[in-house]
Amino acid sequence: MATLTRDIPRDSWIDFFDGFSRRHEGWLVEVRILDENGAQVESENRPLQGISADRGNKDISITTLLDGKLVERFVSDPQRVRVEEVEGAERAVEIESAKSGRTLVTFRSSMPPEMVDGLLPERAP
Repeated sequence: MATLTRDIPRDSWIDFFDGFSRRHEGWLVEVRILDENGAQVESENRPLQGISADRGNKDISITTLLDGKLVERFVSDPQRVRVEEVEGAERAVEIESAKSGRTLVTFRSSMPPEMVDGLLPERAP
């Protein structure tokens, strides 16, 4: 399996996360925090609602669902965003923070976009 990790330039974070969120809304994810205390799983097998960066790139928000309610995780002072792809399919996003280590958002399974096109109902704009 060919794995590729690529950096997302800071000036592209907003557009990257907008597209990423549209492509993966509802996909099951694990959110894991990697810091000086080791690895802690913050959420597991929850549907992704979206990831977004604010206009100044001072915070990145990861939103999942738990029992029908939105749960938000904020990553303050992000320094680097990377995406891991396996055979062309996005598998994980890593957000490195100056304050809180790394946050890893991993899909339960990854598929190339052409395999999932049309599986989700269209949403009104």
